[in-house]
Amino acid sequence: MDNEVYSHGHHESVVRAHAVRTAADSAPHLLPHLAAGQRLLDVGCGPGSITLDLARLIAAPDGSGRAVGVDRSEDVLATARARAAAEDVVNVGFEVGNIYDLQYDDGSFDIAHAHQVLHHLVDPVAAVRELRRVTAPGGLVALREADYAAMSWYPESPALARWREVYDRLSRSNGAEPNAGRRLLSWALAAGFDPADLQVSASTWIHGTEASRNDFGLGWAERALHSSYAEQALERGIADQQALQGIAAGWRQWAADPAGVFIMPSVELIARVGED
Repeated sequence: MDNEVYSHGHHESVVRAHAVRTAADSAPHLLPHLAAGQRLLDVGCGPGSITLDLARLIAAPDGSGRAVGVDRSEDVLATARARAAAEDVVNVGFEVGNIYDLQYDDGSFDIAHAHQVLHHLVDPVAAVRELRRVTAPGGLVALREADYAAMSWYPESPALARWREVYDRLSRSNGAEPNAGRRLLSWALAAGFDPADLQVSASTWIHGTEASRNDFGLGWAERALHSSYAEQALERGIADQQALQGIAAGWRQWAADPAGVFIMPSVELIARVGED
């Protein structure tokens, strides 16, 4: 759906945060299922850090094993291609695409992967159905989605509570579901998967070191003022500039607190595509 709005946007602060993600911290549910020689699709790949890790893990001595990263933003794909070249990952490609209408034949991939994508979509079930279509029988659809209402932090912070309230309203104004984690299993079932073919798990990102608090907290302080989060909140009357400045100040205060902890849980799903 071309008229969908990405709640985060592609401000430099957003791309920077996404570019430090790895397969180990963002796809732990998928790693045991990877093997040399597989064909892998990574939809909503962004700057490609996860895609490159996955490509390395499926590379085979005979030259088989290839990953394709898909995103709708050509600008962010240029960043991914440059990183692939700099890191000499040759078994990967990056292409513009639409998760609702992927440009690949039925059964083109052994694995279709999407990380933190569905909670930005108006129709996540249609997206899962399309991932299923391009996955070969016996192959896997691997999904991982955060759940904003389940996030927690210490110390208590009215500013961070306001941050989440603004994000929830902003996301829903885009027709999306910010608490996607708890809905992931239901979306897979609605997309036609057999319950017996589904494995559900969960893992958590935690920010509790000085370096992690600075990266995450100061990053969100910047995003609260300059990214699409700020632009959309202002345009729609969800928050004014004073409120956004208060949110940014709250993130900076949290980041500076040596006792600060932020917990971000995600639900994971491995769905095996059955034989037709």
